[in-house]
Amino acid sequence: MRAITWSCLIGLGVALSGGGIAAAAWHGEADPFFEMQEVYEGQRFPSIVVTTEGTVLAFRAQNAPIEVRRSEDGGETWGPIIEVGGGEAHLGAAVVDSESGDVMVFQGRRMFRSRDDGETWEEEDITIEPDGFGGVGSTHGADSGITLRHGEHAGRLLIAARVLGPEDDNAREWWPYHYNSAIYSDDGGSTWRTSHPFPVLGTGEGAVAELSDGTIHYNSRIHMATDALRRVAWSQDGGHTWRNPAVAEDLPDGPRGTYYGCMAGVVRLPLEDEDILIYSNLDEETDARQGITVWASFDGGETWPVKRLVYEGPSAYSSLAVGRDDTPTEGLIYLQFEGGPGGMYSALQVARFNLAWILDGEDLEGYLED
Repeated sequence: MRAITWSCLIGLGVALSGGGIAAAAWHGEADPFFEMQEVYEGQRFPSIVVTTEGTVLAFRAQNAPIEVRRSEDGGETWGPIIEVGGGEAHLGAAVVDSESGDVMVFQGRRMFRSRDDGETWEEEDITIEPDGFGGVGSTHGADSGITLRHGEHAGRLLIAARVLGPEDDNAREWWPYHYNSAIYSDDGGSTWRTSHPFPVLGTGEGAVAELSDGTIHYNSRIHMATDALRRVAWSQDGGHTWRNPAVAEDLPDGPRGTYYGCMAGVVRLPLEDEDILIYSNLDEETDARQGITVWASFDGGETWPVKRLVYEGPSAYSSLAVGRDDTPTEGLIYLQFEGGPGGMYSALQVARFNLAWILDGEDLEGYLED
């Protein structure tokens, strides 16, 4: 078994900043743990979050009302399907307001809110203001949102989003006019503003993570790239503008045999001063959607030296979340993804695992010790 040691972590710029079981677990100092179970048959489009109370919520919706299942024991068991509402559109993204505890989820430009940890839901009238080009961000295909923790924008809700060009159309002829963006709210989710565009055209479906210094990492799918690699950019103003676009040389944008890409997940582990990120997507050399895999970064998304296969069979879209300390989810990472033995869109699975399990995977750059 491979394991990363404290000396190796320090060599990567990672230093233990808090005592106790939680800090050790988030640093990979625990027995490797992995478990996967099917939570839905059929439909598509995952979004998974962990509430402030430590309840795991797994959503789905494919041109139908949004549905959610709840787990109050860290993902070991799941309650019945709860209908959130909506219909006739695909699922957007969910976000937990870490200050109020409210959970919000989008379908198209409709938003539903729960004030009781996901048990009941109400549709809420909201405003989403356009960007300077008239584009209004839609969260379909985005990973779940975040609450910012640092600086003047602390408390802001931020979700990756997309603008489908001037015709609001996902037809291939309009791909060159698509661009990613984000939507954000400074009033608890009543009003939202669309950010400036992600600085690469042809993008769509992204994920955001806030680093320990308040920098926002944006990780995006791109429909038209021949290199089959993700695009990244950064924000220093709470997600309003995006700078320094780059190719993520370590991260496949879905199967490497296709230009089309795939929705992916990105999440940061809840450490005080370290920036350990987890990324999920397909790791396949052909054009087949299969081989859902997770990668780990120890430098805020600059490099991704470790990866581990989650499921080798048919798989597609994915969403990531992390647990909360002092709840049954402490130390755990949650991956909801499309796939299973019946095909890539046959079911939705939830895998739960810890960093130690990822570190027992493939060492890509010599960072792990045998």
